[in-house]
Amino acid sequence: MRSDFSVAVGHARVGDTGVTALYCGPSGGIGAVDVRGGGPGTRETDLLAPHNTVERVHAFVLSGGSAFGLAAADGAMRELARHGEGFAVGPLRVPIVPAAVIFDLAAGAPSYPDAATGAQALRAARSAWHDHRAPDSGSVGAGFAAVAGKLRGGFGYARVSAAGTYVEAFIVANPVGEVICPRTGRLYGAPGLEPVDAPTYAALPHPRASLNTTIGVVATPAPLSKAQAKRLALAGHDGIARAVRPAHSPLDGDTIFAWADTQGRGGTCSVEQVAQLSAASADAVQAAIVDAVVAAQPGLELPTYRELLG
Repeated sequence: MRSDFSVAVGHARVGDTGVTALYCGPSGGIGAVDVRGGGPGTRETDLLAPHNTVERVHAFVLSGGSAFGLAAADGAMRELARHGEGFAVGPLRVPIVPAAVIFDLAAGAPSYPDAATGAQALRAARSAWHDHRAPDSGSVGAGFAAVAGKLRGGFGYARVSAAGTYVEAFIVANPVGEVICPRTGRLYGAPGLEPVDAPTYAALPHPRASLNTTIGVVATPAPLSKAQAKRLALAGHDGIARAVRPAHSPLDGDTIFAWADTQGRGGTCSVEQVAQLSAASADAVQAAIVDAVVAAQPGLELPTYRELLG
């Protein structure tokens, strides 16, 4: 088990969209998921139910391009297979790569990630794994054309300590709802940060509502069972609700995956430890959404939080 990051992140871009791959290491780990939004675009979510057979996940793919972006998982899967990684089926290996997408076709020129883009992102993630590289935030990967309410969204990262270990959140923030209070100009998820000018923000046009979505992964080195990992995914949605208003709308496909690096010790956390890790999951998702919005760069004719600070 690595002590710096539980999973490694790689980004790739194609046109005005992109893909983010999260590599879980050669042996993978326990996976789970919770879907709350009304318009999800996902792959391999049924497999992650606690009562189903396959437990270990080898990578996750987060993609732009709406449902077209699910093709990126094919490339990530083939790239893992090329390295002999995956679920053993006799002499064969089948990599398990759950995926989720955001709708970003209305920002910039419509672009469609494909298998080659997914393979590129996975190669970048494998490289980050071996180099112990920290993830980049902002207008990168699947977050390149993300829109957070009236602002440019993006990809965000945060880590929160709990139960003698930590929970990390890797989030693509692309919600229909607002991330800034129009009355105060403050970020819902970080009211202590410098506010933007409220009247200026309130006057900004809101992009036409479409199938937006906040997606991501919460990950921990803690030895969770599949059912316990599900608790982290469930709690992660609380972080969306704190940072975005409204959250989980019919126009969002909000999806949170969870991953635990069990090293063969799955299910040894106590109920009290799982409760602490669940609270940390919500805090980490909240902070990662803030990180995505604060780190967003100018472009695609979308205003950014930093630009509004003047």
